[in-house]
Amino acid sequence: MADHDYDLFVIGGGSGGVRAARLAGAMGKRVGLAEEYRMGGTCVIRGCVPKKLFVYASQFSEHFEDAPGYGWQVGPVTFDWPTLLANKDREIERLEGLYRKGLTGNGVTIHDTRAHLVDAHTIRLEATDETVTADQILIATGGHPNLPIDLPGHELCITSNGAFRMDELPRSVIVAGGGYIAVEFANIFHGLGVETTLIYRGTKILGGFDEDLRDHLQDTMVAKGIRVICHQILHDVARREDGRLNVHLSKGEQMVVDQVMMAIGRWPNTNNLGLKAVGVETDLRGAIVVDDYSRTSVPNIWAVGDVTNRMQLTPVAIHEAMCFLETAFKDNPTRPDYETVATAVFSQPEIGTVGLTEAQAIERYGELEIYKTEFRPMHNVLPDRREKMMMKLIVDAASRIVVGAHVIGPGAGEMAQLLAIPLKARCTKDHFDATMAVHPTASEELVTLYKPTYLVRQGERIAA
Repeated sequence: MADHDYDLFVIGGGSGGVRAARLAGAMGKRVGLAEEYRMGGTCVIRGCVPKKLFVYASQFSEHFEDAPGYGWQVGPVTFDWPTLLANKDREIERLEGLYRKGLTGNGVTIHDTRAHLVDAHTIRLEATDETVTADQILIATGGHPNLPIDLPGHELCITSNGAFRMDELPRSVIVAGGGYIAVEFANIFHGLGVETTLIYRGTKILGGFDEDLRDHLQDTMVAKGIRVICHQILHDVARREDGRLNVHLSKGEQMVVDQVMMAIGRWPNTNNLGLKAVGVETDLRGAIVVDDYSRTSVPNIWAVGDVTNRMQLTPVAIHEAMCFLETAFKDNPTRPDYETVATAVFSQPEIGTVGLTEAQAIERYGELEIYKTEFRPMHNVLPDRREKMMMKLIVDAASRIVVGAHVIGPGAGEMAQLLAIPLKARCTKDHFDATMAVHPTASEELVTLYKPTYLVRQGERIAA
């Protein structure tokens, strides 16, 4: 290792790269890290964190609507987009500073530049045109939103990156896509008073999630006033003389809006990293191919996070980085564990989910018990808000183990994090039943569902 400048060099300053670099530095390793933009990556700079702040902002419109039910008289309210942007930027700057402090405090040398591989142990720093060497190299460059160049007028559209930098809030917007990013931004725009249309090529939004969650959220979004158009895509986008956009859909409908946001997937950031020349294998999407331990086809080069296109979640990238350190530097080969990973969709209402969907569970188990409940959360009663909450537990009938838990409603994301613990521990429905409820809470429903709503045997739904 002494023959190289660094024991570890990390390309990419996102959640996975920063975690690996910081902890390797804390171990006494000589560590360098190159980041061409800002420290924190997608999650901190242009993803999870600013998006959640926008979600909070967009929820106030409903809070104001609900206030009279609790005796509060709210006068005329206004929303100022530049204020939200400025406050968001200030928080992002603070978080980036903490990331940098964590790195330098553990002896990591930061290179504010783009970097690419020269050979298996050599990295070129493009800003200074110098090279450094490392015994081990970790690629953690993340991904970027897909902006389809085959769409006529694609240059007039924005992605989620652009949504965080708009000078003005549009009066009307089309969000193209049906995944969690599209759904979240459609709800954000709607909550901020923007006339919102979501266009998705599939049958219903949020493919891959439990069908009851998908139905519940789509129906609720439509009831709120978000227009949801399925089985269509954008055909072309053109600028009008008045500055607005003409948008033609695949089935002939024309719409006029102020902004179009594309949220139709993400691609790994692997272009111009020198991967091919060094012999690092990539797949058809450009994602880096790794083994079970995050090692690439070049033995001393590793990759974690979205650049590998395994499971695109920030906590997963961090987990992969920690497993990498165990494997590469602690002589403890450790595989990332992708079983029973909780996740949340910060839609309105939000979704929290962990474990198997009903469809996935049917493929694994011969008989299932499904426990499901829908109700109005207490918060909605006095304002007479009709929006309901839904909870669903999926149980393997033979072992009684709870293999899936799905919640949609206030606090669902927080519940999913806590539900992940008993599901990861393979707790049974009997454990849930034996747990005392906390009253009055919405989550008490999870431990008071004593009778199955229905059974599933060999894929067929039957009465309980």
